[in-house]
Order: sequence, then structure tokens, then C-alpha cells
Amino acid sequence: MTEKVFVRKTTIHAPVSAVFAWHARDGAINRLTPPWAPLSLVAQKGRGIDKGVEVTFKIKIFGIPMTWHARHMDYKENALFRDCQIKGPFADWEHSHLFHEKSTNLTVMEDQVRYRLPFGIFSLPFYGYAQRQLERIFFYRHQVLKYDMENRVGQVRKQRILISGGSGTIGKALIPFLKTCGHDVIRLVRDPNDRSEDALFWDPYNNILDMGAVGPVDAIISLNGVDISKGRWNRRQRALIVDSRVVSTRVLVEKMKRMAHPPATFISASAIGFYGDGGPGRLTEESVPKDCFISRVCRQWEDISLGALEAGIRTVQLRIGVVLTPAGGALERMYLPFLMGFGTRLSHGGQYMSWIGMEDVLGSILHILENKGISGPVNLTAPEPVTHGEFTRTLARVLGRPAPFVLPKALVLALWGDMGKETLLASARVIPEKLIESGYRFVHPRLEMALGHVLGRFAATC
Repeated sequence: MTEKVFVRKTTIHAPVSAVFAWHARDGAINRLTPPWAPLSLVAQKGRGIDKGVEVTFKIKIFGIPMTWHARHMDYKENALFRDCQIKGPFADWEHSHLFHEKSTNLTVMEDQVRYRLPFGIFSLPFYGYAQRQLERIFFYRHQVLKYDMENRVGQVRKQRILISGGSGTIGKALIPFLKTCGHDVIRLVRDPNDRSEDALFWDPYNNILDMGAVGPVDAIISLNGVDISKGRWNRRQRALIVDSRVVSTRVLVEKMKRMAHPPATFISASAIGFYGDGGPGRLTEESVPKDCFISRVCRQWEDISLGALEAGIRTVQLRIGVVLTPAGGALERMYLPFLMGFGTRLSHGGQYMSWIGMEDVLGSILHILENKGISGPVNLTAPEPVTHGEFTRTLARVLGRPAPFVLPKALVLALWGDMGKETLLASARVIPEKLIESGYRFVHPRLEMALGHVLGRFAATC
């Protein structure tokens, strides 16, 4: 039977004890999981990375859902921990996490995977593919770990943070990120049966939220809101878009104002739809919005959040651009058609698209939490917005596929009506002026870098 060994090593400028301890933090597995190959943790026996801990994940391979059950077999503090597959897609799988101390502040992180594919000799043609996928996954993991350890972990003041909307695209990435940076996180959840240690039930539509059960918090982050870009905006959908944002924000604000010790910071999501169609002109936080449905929604959303100021709470409205991740949003819907060679430009392609990589969404929120001088609206976009035509060409190039098609404006409007007009065809050249002026350093300032990272196409970043 064929057994293969995969090895990746990375030098990290951090003490070996800090790098090792990071892996034991709640959220570390999710933080290291590439967005194109998500794992869903469904059960865990034990905590951290100690010997005997067992974890069960749901995964998809070639679109087929599978269960992966693993057990930690060995543990030596600051030196190694090892897990092996009990049940899963491989015939055998043993993953050794090795930590080599080179000096007081220098660690070599080594991942060593011994694996064997199922089906014996019939799987031989697939070993090359498996090796390439491991290269993609562990390159991503080591990039994330190195950047976090060298730029974030141990450099932020620990805070206790309450998050609503944590099950959304941003929330699912933000929560493990904040936890691995050293923060304590409490999730507001809509499921009354969720008994997780970090979960607190709330029902904003019935004004149910016991802030007394929360205890003291340093910051509250609100990420509520249904996806605006799915389907046509009929009357029911418009009401849902408004209520999912305004009702939940109003409840949070009113509850905060009644707290004996309100949080120091309230960060409330908004969107660059605030500006409407801005044409080719540059838009900053000071720009005047156009009048359209999505702009009115954002203005109402932001106005509600300002109620927190009455309690002396620093309030920030995140005007979020197109977030790049294949785990949700626009890129998730574009990924498969582009990968199959059906890349399509919308209309003339001259409309500006203000994007931001997920790593910079997370980094920007951490930056805002740390910098008390930042308040009011903040554009959460990369510093180099591109036209839709440029975006189409870049995504096609990163994936190594053609993008030969064009969807005419008339067809976009026929298919999606006002939704297509205000989100797909509108131009928004948004500049993150406040982030830049406050000294935030973008991880992925260029589109090709951001796409290469979230899609595991790292040649594009070179």
C-alpha cells in the first residue's frame, strides 16, 4: 500500500510557547481552515489539543458530504501534538504538528502529514491531486498563522466582546479570529437550544435580550442583516431587508443604554450601498449619498445605531464593500461559473466595484477595536477599487480560465429589477480614507493578492 508524506515548514518570529499555546485556543481550527474547503465542527470531546481529545467534522469532498472523526494521540508541551483519523475519507491519516525553538523569539512550525488514499492501487492516479491540495491548504494555514503571530497575537488589549449576526459570512470568520487573538467572545444566537458556553439566546423581534446575563463587555459588534443580493426585491423582501437590520440594531442600542456599565465601543455594520450610484468619482466617508432604496436602508440602519452615543458609547458604522471569500457572498456565487470557464462580465463593465479581502475585514475590525480615536462611518474597502471589467479579468486570470461572456444591462434588469440596478450595475468607487489616515496596514491591498489568498491560487500573489 502506498503511503505519502507531506511536510511544510515556516519560520515565525515569535516564542515557541506562544505559537504552541495559540493552537490550543478556541477557534484555532476554524481560523486555520481555508475558506474554499470549510470544515464544520459538529462534536468535540475534551478541550484544546491535549492527548485524548476527539473532534468530529462535517466536510465536503467533490461536493459529497462526509464525516471526519479524529483523535489526538500525542502531546508534548511546546514541542508537538499529533492527531490521527479514526473515521474519514482517507485510508490512513496522521498529522504531526511540530514546534522547533530556534531562539528566544524564533520558532519553526512544521506540519507533517502521513496519509494513504482509499481503494488501494485504484487510487494511485489521485496522489498527485492530493499532494497539490495539501500544498494549497498548508500554504494558506502557514500564511495565516505567521501573520497573526507576528502582527496581532500578544499585541492587543484583551477585551470581552458581544457579537450579533455571528452566523453570517463575516461573523463565522470574525469569531474564531478574535478568539485566537486573545479576546473573549459571546455570541447572540436565535436558537434557544444552543447550549454552547459562548452562546446567549436573543429574539430581537420580540425584544428578548437579557443583558444582565451577558455581564460586563468592552465592545458590541452588530453584523445583522439578510443578504440583499439574492433574488428580486419584492415588497416582502424589501421589508425583510429593512427589518433584519433596523429591528436588531434598535434592540441592541436600547439594551445598551439601560446597562449600568455600557460597553466602550459599539460597531454596527452598514454597507457602501449607502452612497448609491456614484459613477466614476471617488467616494469617502464625507460623500453625500444618492437617493435609492439601498441607500435609504443604510441611512436608516446607521441612524438607529447613533442612539448608542446617548450612553457615551463610541459608535462606528462599518460601510462594508464586496467581501471576497468563497465561503459566502458574491464570490461564492461567481466561483463555480468562473472555474468552469463561464466567467461573465456585467454590462459594459465600467462600473466600479469596491472590494475587500476577508483578512482585511478582520484586521480592520481589530484595528478599530484598538483605536479609540476612530468613530462614525468607516469605509471597509480595499484602497484600490476596480471596475467590474477589471474584476472579471483578474478573477479569470487567478483561476486560469477564460471569461468570454457578457450579460447585457437589459437582461440584468429583466432578471433582477432594482436589485440588479442598485447592486450589480451601480458604480461605487469607495476609498477607505479613515482606515488609511488612522494607519491601518492592508494585508491584501491588491485584488490579485486577495483572490489568490482566499482561493488558494498562490501563484497569483507572486
